[in-house]
Amino acid sequence: MSIATEHVRSRLSPDLALGEIVNFACDTFMSNKVRFMLTALGMVIGTASLILVVTIGMTGREYALRQIEAIGTNEIWAEYQGAQHISNSSLDPLTVEDVQAVQEQVPGVVAASPVVTLGERIPVGNGDEKDIQVLGVYPEYQRVRNLKVLSGRFFDAEDSQAHNKVGVITEKMARSVYGSPQAAVGKVIKLTGLPFTVIGTFKESVETFGESEVTDNSMVIPYSVSRYFLETPNVKMIYFSMRDSDSVAGATLQIKRVLRSRHRAESVYNVQNLTELLATAGRILTALTWGLLASAMVTLLVSGIGIMNIMLATVTSRIREIGIRKAVGATRREIRFQFLAEAVLISLIGGIAGIAIGLALPYSVHFFTEYHIPISGWSAIIAIVVSSLVGVIFGTVPATRAAQLDPVESLRYE
Repeated sequence: MSIATEHVRSRLSPDLALGEIVNFACDTFMSNKVRFMLTALGMVIGTASLILVVTIGMTGREYALRQIEAIGTNEIWAEYQGAQHISNSSLDPLTVEDVQAVQEQVPGVVAASPVVTLGERIPVGNGDEKDIQVLGVYPEYQRVRNLKVLSGRFFDAEDSQAHNKVGVITEKMARSVYGSPQAAVGKVIKLTGLPFTVIGTFKESVETFGESEVTDNSMVIPYSVSRYFLETPNVKMIYFSMRDSDSVAGATLQIKRVLRSRHRAESVYNVQNLTELLATAGRILTALTWGLLASAMVTLLVSGIGIMNIMLATVTSRIREIGIRKAVGATRREIRFQFLAEAVLISLIGGIAGIAIGLALPYSVHFFTEYHIPISGWSAIIAIVVSSLVGVIFGTVPATRAAQLDPVESLRYE
């Protein structure tokens, strides 16, 4: 009888046999819903965590890199650091002549601007005064620093050549002193007794939190006019903008060589760009993403162990059933696939529920707030693949144990 049954089963198509196994697994799941749902809960939490980790990791990485790139990937800046190994050496700072020399000797420089800084106190009404920082720059400073003009305009080459007493102020300064960026345009600010007309307001493309030369209370004026307040043509720093980002690394070395050739050998000049910062940020964010993924994987590992434990308990409680199935002709392969299908079903149900929750949370953030968290389709693909693998890996041991049971001993089991 069993030989005949085995012969019939061997002639069944693989799809039909697989369909029977899946249907049997679904029936088993429905007959023990509470137990299997509690087991799948770990997969729900683990998969939702994986979705969120991948989303946060990829979104955070792209956001951080975009913020750095917004400062200007074509940007190079140079600063005087002091004298090397000579404590009593006189200062040897950068000058405006260095700007011209670099533009003439380094190919690919499309814009440049020196920066000088001055401190000033201005009246703000009711007898109060405010400390502000005044920056003297070229008109190209707006392009090099990628500044956003919010109202009015930035001063141009004509203003600089005519030595017009005009300036632009930061958005925060405009709001604190005049109430809004629009209200600041046309106002007059006196610097050391000289009246300067505010012709525009601006802000940096990316919030630098005071880590750049632009502070909350900064006023930018033409360098030609700032010379009225300076005894020497020395500058604090120089900004350069390259034609394309590919030439930044080579131009940085060339600019450093030009500056060294124009100054004393012991003088030290720091010439930097954002290329190294971008690479470092990319490595840090990648490591952070992998760390978060590892944490999510631990949750999935615990969930997989829970699935394996419940399936081992299921095998023990169904030994007699396994013996009956083997007695009527079920093969070891079919028994193995039966219990493996049950493990994968638990894992997939938990995985799909976890994916739904993991995708819903970023959408809910956008629904209740103004923030939009982009969701990567890869996170859902990774989650469904991982949940399937968890079911297969941790369901293999119970399935193998069930397949290896002796049918005679199984029928005697009480």
